Amino acid sequence: MPNSLSRTDREIEAIYNRHINAIYRLCFTYMKNAADTEDAVQDAFIKMMTHKGIFENQNHERAWLIVAAANVCKDKLKHRSRKHADIADYEYLAASGGFEPDETICEVIKLPEKYKCVIFMYYYEGYNSREIASALRKPPSTVRNLLHEARELLRTQINCGKIGVDFDAE
Repeated sequence: MPNSLSRTDREIEAIYNRHINAIYRLCFTYMKNAADTEDAVQDAFIKMMTHKGIFENQNHERAWLIVAAANVCKDKLKHRSRKHADIADYEYLAASGGFEPDETICEVIKLPEKYKCVIFMYYYEGYNSREIASALRKPPSTVRNLLHEARELLRTQINCGKIGVDFDAE
């Protein structure tokens, strides 16, 4: 893929269409409402448009966008003191043709910030721990530890809510 300064509108649109659903889902796990999610998604794609690096392939492009979106969300959350989700936003997403959050994603939303991106990349995007470590610039052992801790938290949350989901170890 060419340098970002020479990306055409068609290339940007193709990147957007390939990754919008994944980026929206990730941002929603952080922002917890539709309006803030849409702002974060927009900021993540603007970051991509101004990115001067070259994406090696679509997998690299997707990983870069996931990390950029997670960072955008974390930055936005630092500047706000908001910690709760509005259930009406879940209903809005389903009605607007966006993704329909299931019970598991609702539990992922409740996780501490440090776990959301690794869980999203592993379970929703299919990256392995080495790929996540590379994208997040963390040691693979740290990523595996974060996944383990997040799974334990999810098991506890899900068992309390009696949701039948199994989070197998890597």
